[in-house]
Amino acid sequence: MNESRFEVCLAHVLRHEGGYVDHPADPGGATNMGITRKTLARWRNVTPWWDLPKSAVREMTHGEAGQIYRALYWSLCRAEDLPTGMDLAVFDYAVNSGPDRAVRTLQAALGVVVDGRVGPLTVGAAKRANAASVINAICDRRLGFLKALSTFSTFGRGWSRRVASVRHAALAATPATFSPSKGDTIMDVLSGYKTYIVATFMLLAGLAQMLGVDLPSLETSSAGNLMLEALAILFLRRGLKGDIGKA
Repeated sequence: MNESRFEVCLAHVLRHEGGYVDHPADPGGATNMGITRKTLARWRNVTPWWDLPKSAVREMTHGEAGQIYRALYWSLCRAEDLPTGMDLAVFDYAVNSGPDRAVRTLQAALGVVVDGRVGPLTVGAAKRANAASVINAICDRRLGFLKALSTFSTFGRGWSRRVASVRHAALAATPATFSPSKGDTIMDVLSGYKTYIVATFMLLAGLAQMLGVDLPSLETSSAGNLMLEALAILFLRRGLKGDIGKA
């Protein structure tokens, strides 16, 4: 059975999180597989969170850690609805710096309303976007945020390696970018503003010939033909644009 995207992304996260640590400079305190003591207490409904002994964090199982990651990070960010590659970039950021910050960074990269909640508009924009560009934007913003933290001097090297690793893995998982065919390229030119410039020039050239001004480069074309061709180009472009809009 193939691994789900959650399992693939979780494996990547756990490679960076490691086992039990309790670094005095880490504001998260006692942590195991990336799950802090405070997060585990909230998951187990222990209030206040400091009533949960550090030994509980040390003895937490891989299975429970996976359940926490799925419920509090993966599903909360709706990573399962994001394009392949983008899901990892958002999920790992959420684990490292919180789901709200990760989602807001995603929304900023997509150019949608930044409210910290992944809804239909965010999902739709993510599916239409260039995944590689969004992944790079997320990783760049994430690294910028980390560099501004006071603890970057202590953990910065590891954080930077992690962001670089996530960027590489996310981009590698992204489907190949669509490469337009020659016909698509021609269509893009026809739908561009340059069409108006060419048609306007032809109209002006036709009017100039009617007024008795000869243009050497167009001397083989009559004024009437130039004006008719110009109008034909404009109507053709308008029709193409309308058909594309209805597609």
